[in-house]
Parts: sequence; structure tokens; C-alpha cells
Amino acid sequence: MTTFARGTDTLTRDALAVLQPGFLGTAAPDWLLRRVGEGLTSVGLFGRNIASPGQLAALTAQLRAERDDVLVAIDEEGGDVTRLEVRSGSSFPGNLALGAVDDTELTRAVARELGRRLEECGVNLNWAPSADVNSNPGNPVIGVRSFGADPQLVARHTAAYIEGLQSSGVAACTKHFPGHGDTAVDSHHALPRIDVDLATLHARELVPFRAAIAAGSKSVMSAHILLPALDPARPATLSPRILTGLLREELGYEGLVITDGMEMQAISATYGIERGSVLAIAAGADAICVGGGLADDETVLRLRDALVAAVRDGELPEERLADAAARVRALAGWTRQTRGARGASGPGVASQEGTAPGSETSIGLVAARRALRITRAADATPATPAAPVTSAPYVAAFTPVANIAVGDETPWGVAAELARLLPGTETDTYSSENPTAATQVLAAAGDRRIVAVVRDIHRHPWMGAALDALLAARPETVVVEMGVPQAPPRGALHIATHGAARVCGLAAAEVVAGV
Repeated sequence: MTTFARGTDTLTRDALAVLQPGFLGTAAPDWLLRRVGEGLTSVGLFGRNIASPGQLAALTAQLRAERDDVLVAIDEEGGDVTRLEVRSGSSFPGNLALGAVDDTELTRAVARELGRRLEECGVNLNWAPSADVNSNPGNPVIGVRSFGADPQLVARHTAAYIEGLQSSGVAACTKHFPGHGDTAVDSHHALPRIDVDLATLHARELVPFRAAIAAGSKSVMSAHILLPALDPARPATLSPRILTGLLREELGYEGLVITDGMEMQAISATYGIERGSVLAIAAGADAICVGGGLADDETVLRLRDALVAAVRDGELPEERLADAAARVRALAGWTRQTRGARGASGPGVASQEGTAPGSETSIGLVAARRALRITRAADATPATPAAPVTSAPYVAAFTPVANIAVGDETPWGVAAELARLLPGTETDTYSSENPTAATQVLAAAGDRRIVAVVRDIHRHPWMGAALDALLAARPETVVVEMGVPQAPPRGALHIATHGAARVCGLAAAEVVAGV
């Protein structure tokens, strides 16, 4: 039995300090405020917690009334993954769009403005950016969340994003270490495996993380992936070789290490969240993210007690837990200092001046417009015009199943934006369950021009088949690709947006309508 130098109360507070739980509702529940008072130092926000900037500011003020340095974290990547604008779509294009433009000053400016909005609402830790190199175009969970497939491009934009975000007083969390881009499995559902050698990992996956460390990223998020070249037995989140040996010792990272959501099947299905959390802290993680699907007091207490029991049983060194808690508190202290230096007495309501949807001065819309790649058919004729659509079209949205990181509650596409530009625009959604989708589209469209919206068509054979049938019958169809534009352009007019954010849809709609 271990002899403790510190009291049980300190041990319990340390166990609470390393947790980053979510919760339900748009106000902090009593149980959460109570745990914050007892030592909980971080909370995580999701779309379910946000109704408006004013409400979010009130929520974060409620938390800070209990603890003025509380870390309020959010998964706000911009682009496809948005929590601030979960019901409307993001005002910022995602990473792939920024990588397509390849202007690091633009990336820095976008991240700075995103950080400003977060900071004004009282959010001070963002689980972003994704530094994954999207080397596998079939990746089902990263895709447009990556800056691209070139490690050097990803590295320079990762660094720019971190610098922009943190200049607004919001800590970055670079993810998913040591790199989730070459996976063919979504770790929300199962444990992905990357079978490449060490040389490849160092030349590809680790390049952006080295840049992130050099840029001063305040935190790094681990990936629930198995990399046998580094550790054949344990996924990165639970691996001392990866979190301590590689990240801390070899790469020299001294900031906060946060786990990806411990309720994800890659961890919970094999280890359970209690055991997984103990192994993660022992491996070198400092903060346990849990709450995407588990968000209650019972979960927090189970994890707290599992960590305390592991220390008492000698499985988890007390010093390791204390070190993890100290790193969490250090980041909390940085955010409080930064807030003070910026003259903020508390969160306000995020200003929308100059960033309103559709505003010419919106940095997000500027970036989305610059990210468009437009291809017009070389053999365009009066019968197959590549000219803009001038009357109300029919929009056929070919919709794949959304991955959990993106969620299916956020609208996407071009129909809503086209309807504003071309009143009378009609739309419908088609999925893999529609074996006669092309026939249905033709019947619904009548003699109107068709705009076909696709997303990662290269990953969905049913989508490609439907589009080919549609183009055979109506070659003048406009095609808008809102995922990774891996497939060759087709259609009289092809627009690749490099993401499905609201501003990406608006930028594409402007081109379709010739605005």
C-alpha cells in the first residue's frame, strides 16, 4: 500500500482537476457547479450547450462565478465541425479550404477571428486545430478537417492557426497526436490501425506536430489509434511509449496533453472509460476528455473514484496524477492571466460587426471564396451550358451518413443560399437508400436547371453512379463537391468548395448564380 505525502482531499481534488466532462443543458447544472467548487478545473461544451452568443456568455460567467480560472473547452474547428453555429453552419471554412488557398496569413486571420468570438463568449480552450495529414483520401473521419495531404503544408497552416487562435487569448489543442490522417476506420466506432514504419511516421504524421510544438501550442490531443511501429500493444492515448517517450521526451513537449473522448468505442469498448482513464494518465496524459456522449455527475464521480483508487492501489503513481493536475491548473492560470492582460473583466457577448453572414467584410466568407476551384466543361455548347444559372434551379443533395465528429444536426449544402439569390429554388435530399435517385431527380426537376451537390463522391459508389446517370440525361447539370475533391471534375460547371460550412455554400451559390 502506498504511503501518501498528501491528504485524501488533495488527492480527490487532483483527480477532479484532470477531468474535462461535458454536461446537458444551456445553463450549468447544480452538480457541475458543485464539482467545480470541489476542484474540477475544466468543462467541455458541445452544440447542445449553445443557443446564442449571449446565452453562452451567461453560461461561462456562471462557471467563473464558481471558479474564476475554469477552463471552458469547445470543439470548434470551424468548417464542418462547429458548435458555436451548430444549427446554422459555420461562418468560417474548415482546414481543407484554408489549405487549398495556402495563405498562412489568411489562416492566421481566420483563427484569430474565431478565437475572438470564442473569447468574447468566455470560452478559453479550443480542441483545434486538426494537424492530421490526410494521406488516405478514403479516411472516413478526417477528410476536410485536415489542411491537406502534404505534411509541410499541414505544418505551416497548423502553426499559423495556433498563433492566430492563441493571440485571441484562447488556448489551442492540436490534434490528433501522433496523426489520424492515414486511418480507414473512425475511432468513434472502432480502433483504427496505421501500419507504417517509423521513417514514414517521422516524415509525414509527426511533421505538423513538431511545427505545433515550435508554435507554442498550449495543449495537444491524443488519438485513439494503434501504431505498431511505436507501440504494438496500446493505442496512442494509453501508450507511455507514445505520450511520454515520443511526445514528451523525444519531441520535447511540455504543455498539456488531453485525451480524445474516452467514451469513443476505440477505448471504451476494450478498456472501459474508468480503466482507460487510469491508463491514459499513467501513460502521460494530463486531462481526460469525456462528455460527448456521457455528461452527468455519475460519470464524473466514477472517473474521479477510479483515479483515486488506482493511486491507493499503487497502480497510478501519486506524483503522476499530481503532475497532470498541475499542468491543467497551469493552463487555467495562463488563460486567466491572458484575460487580465486583455482587460477583460468577464465574458461579454460576441460582436458580429463586420462578420455577419454574407458580409463582404467577413474573413470567413473571403476565405471560402478564395478556396473555390471552378472547372467549366471544355466542350460546353448551348446544349450543355457552363454559364451561370439565372432562374430558380432544382438542387439535388446527395447526402452520405455524417460521421459523429461532424454530426447530422448542422445544415449544409447550397440550396438555402441559392434560394436567397434565386427565389423559387427547390431542393430534396437523396441517400444510398434511393436506388433510383437519378430518375427521381429528373422527375422532380422537370425542365429546371439541376444543381447536384455531393460530398466525398470518391468514397461513395452509389453517389457516383447516381451522378453519372443524371449527367447522361442532363449534361448541363452543375456539380458542387463539398467534401474532399478527389474525383475528377464532371458536369458543365464543377465547383469544389473544400468543405461544407455555411460560408462555403454561400460562396458556391454566388458562382452558380453568377453573382
